[in-house]
Amino acid sequence: MSSNLAQLKNDFITAAARSYNKSIQLGNGGNISARVPERPHMLIKPREISLIDCTPDNLIVTDFEGNLIEGNGLPTKEAYLHGMLYKLLPDIGGIVHCHSPWAVAWSLEGQDIPLLTQHARLKLSSPIPVLPIDSPVVGPEHFPEIEQKLRQDTRLEAFVLAAHGSVAWGKSVIAAEHNAQLVEECAQIACLRRMMK
Repeated sequence: MSSNLAQLKNDFITAAARSYNKSIQLGNGGNISARVPERPHMLIKPREISLIDCTPDNLIVTDFEGNLIEGNGLPTKEAYLHGMLYKLLPDIGGIVHCHSPWAVAWSLEGQDIPLLTQHARLKLSSPIPVLPIDSPVVGPEHFPEIEQKLRQDTRLEAFVLAAHGSVAWGKSVIAAEHNAQLVEECAQIACLRRMMK
């Protein structure tokens, strides 16, 4: 294994553990990926593995169409979504998709998540859009809607799939996990503010 891939796996496991420990994804749902440098491939969590149980030995490498390149296990059903984002956004290095409860709760209203805090406005470029994609798995049939949203606002770092979960990305898998946590924080604050009115 190259030293680059070994470091990528370490960063991946750090991001996965943080996602689990911060409760933005429990159980064996959600998925994380990291772009493999200088190859059209991604390191990704296989199906049925919890984020907290990710190890260097159970992570797999696929191409951007979700075809297994290295490792054992079935690629996540969301591999198509991850691959599409890597192709559409060539500067990103990691993606976190999680079923974070506050973001999902807010998404049921069908409204974008507002940036209510100074911290959120400093870190994120615009309100986090909620996309009404009514499916447990995002497939190629949903890509035009996602691509249109990303072309409308090229500064986006995340979106939320209504009644499903958040999708966040960044320059690295660690940065993607930070953005996923920030989406959840923004949604929690928005929900609490609404409750207090």
